[in-house]
Amino acid sequence: MRASTSWLALPLALLATGALAQSAPPQPQQLERIEEVDNPVTVTAKPSTETRIVEKREGGRVTEAKVKSGGSTYTVKPNTPAGSALPGDAAGSANRGPQWTVLEFDLLSKKKKRSAEEADKEDGPPPPPPAQPAAPTK
Repeated sequence: MRASTSWLALPLALLATGALAQSAPPQPQQLERIEEVDNPVTVTAKPSTETRIVEKREGGRVTEAKVKSGGSTYTVKPNTPAGSALPGDAAGSANRGPQWTVLEFDLLSKKKKRSAEEADKEDGPPPPPPAQPAAPTK
């Protein structure tokens, strides 16, 4: 008896869910009308991202390439395996990563600045003439 009631309840549950799904179709949302306005389009140019490449060559082969792109600088060198290793061997890797330039120090800039300051001091107005001895009073 218990099995027969569960078989009857299952189709009734399926019919009820099907009837609910068919009864209320969803209503579309009301959209607001937006007025068209003639605003000029402004485009700002990005800063120049010019890439500069400087290559060093020896005997027609490129031995080093220095790349400056935006604010970063890196150096790329070809992989020359040591000894008799061939590219692709365990001792001779096929790829060599770039060397990034992180910080550069200009040690001569302080000396140049000091010499420029000394030159400015030397080019200054001439010193005043020495004081004359005072005339004797009577």
